[in-house]
Amino acid sequence: MWVRVGAVVAVAAVTLVVPAVPVAARAPGCGPTVTDPLAAAPWPLQRLRPENAWPLSVGTGVTVAVVDSGVSTEHPTLTGKVRAGRDLLDAPVSGGPAGTCDENGHGTLIAGIIAGRENTSGGYRFHGIAPAATIVPVRVLRDQRRSTEADLSDRIADAVRWSVDQGGADVINLSLTTPPTPGLEQAIAYAIGRRVVVVAAAGNEGGQNRGGAVYPAAYPGVIGVAGVDEKDGHVGSSTPGDFVDVAAPGDNIAGPSPAGGGYLFTQEGGTSFAAAYVSGVAALIRGYAPDLTPDEVSRRITATADHPPQLWTREVGHGVVNPARAVGALRPGTAAAADGGRVPDPVREVDPLASSKVVAGWVGGIGAVVALLALVSVPVVRRGRQRGWRPGP
Repeated sequence: MWVRVGAVVAVAAVTLVVPAVPVAARAPGCGPTVTDPLAAAPWPLQRLRPENAWPLSVGTGVTVAVVDSGVSTEHPTLTGKVRAGRDLLDAPVSGGPAGTCDENGHGTLIAGIIAGRENTSGGYRFHGIAPAATIVPVRVLRDQRRSTEADLSDRIADAVRWSVDQGGADVINLSLTTPPTPGLEQAIAYAIGRRVVVVAAAGNEGGQNRGGAVYPAAYPGVIGVAGVDEKDGHVGSSTPGDFVDVAAPGDNIAGPSPAGGGYLFTQEGGTSFAAAYVSGVAALIRGYAPDLTPDEVSRRITATADHPPQLWTREVGHGVVNPARAVGALRPGTAAAADGGRVPDPVREVDPLASSKVVAGWVGGIGAVVALLALVSVPVVRRGRQRGWRPGP
């Protein structure tokens, strides 16, 4: 039986909520030890079909910073894929390259979704969205069910700045939520100003969030990601809002475990994982067109998504990310390349998400996934207006 990763829930202040991993599943060192192979073909890969974009880009030369619980290098799909990063915890774990101890398992699963190389397990294929990209881990979260650390937002801000200045990041994945602070907002703006694409989870507060913004997803320039399920329906726990730009798979997610060579599974999922799928697409785009600005990358992703009939909604933004179209739209002569990333209206009257919807999720957990969430009730103006572009084609 797979080790199950439960969903992360949003709480007030800077509380970190993580489902506990059974003690028997833990390695003596870092993270859960799982030997179970894949029990089925990962549905997000069947839905997104990132291999259709690979003739143009596999993410070669692109570095993705994963600000999370750490990323293990032990799983075959991540061996040789993870550079030494940074451990920003007060008591970092020694014995390996910085940032590569993942006591929780969340960061390792996220990294596998983004850039895992192809690995066959139980007769099924697993691979990341951008299998040639490199991961640099920045460890900011511990393995524990709850943590109220007053400096956690500042630690995340430090992680973002380090990713830019020393990590060499082209893309930063933030599968977490936290209350807004001036320091974090400045760090996000700093990254975007230096042409780094920032992707963040929309959060797992679901209907509990009555129109409030969720950070860092709601900061200007950040790609906010919601989650969808295997039937292209909005995942109930995924937080809706004006800050949602796009969606990706967000439940029934499988990915590499920190130790044992097996796969973790999360039935509840979360927007944590959805954000990782979108970060992978951003890496594909950066690999094909490295000179694009973060705003141009964001527009390619939103304009080429599988739009809902309304073109944009608070639940799924511009729709489910489409890797092949996002990269293919950059080819000379395509409509999206000519008009800055816009695509024609869907041909069918039915919901286009019904045949290819991906659940976006990051604020979810794997076994012991670490995610920082907070209830935020600060009203925001539609971020599209702040950016100066319109939703959908």
